[in-house]
Amino acid sequence: MINKKLQPLLIYISKYIVLTNEEITLLESKLTIRNYLKGQYILQQGDICKYGCFILSGCTRTFYVDKDGQEHILMFGIEDWWASDMGSFITQTPADFNVQCLENTEVVMFSHKVNEELYKEIPKLERFFRQITERAFVASQKRIVRGFSLAAKEQYLLFREQYPEIEQRIPQYMVASYLGITKEFLSKIKSQLVLE
Repeated sequence: MINKKLQPLLIYISKYIVLTNEEITLLESKLTIRNYLKGQYILQQGDICKYGCFILSGCTRTFYVDKDGQEHILMFGIEDWWASDMGSFITQTPADFNVQCLENTEVVMFSHKVNEELYKEIPKLERFFRQITERAFVASQKRIVRGFSLAAKEQYLLFREQYPEIEQRIPQYMVASYLGITKEFLSKIKSQLVLE
């Protein structure tokens, strides 16, 4: 009997590969579902990222704290998204990023060890993870280019267009941090947009 909580993950996987019932049963036997409270960390900077997390419900932020204590938000995560420090997870070296829950959050956890086992036992899962890693890499590169080439107002409009459901769920100062601007400057941009 398949755990109903895993349905969103199985639907997500089915967009990339087709699993048999036996493979689904095997996959389910190796996964952990965990709940975090708002404010809890899934991962802290400097720790080794032992899990890749698929978000069933809730909202996370992935961010870096520089030597001056300044936070820099790399990304947010909501339902059907992934939350982890991919570099740390793949290399099993200390994480550059923190992953913190902005709401009570429920995740499916893939341990590094389990991932390696699954690649052997269900080889098509390796293709699945390669595809989502490639997509994440492309999205990351596009974000870097937009940071160099778009004005703050254009970046904000693009953020609002691409992630309309996220802005309603997070504080404005976090949107500003994600965009690399101050919350005051974001307020000014939003005021201008109201007048247009």
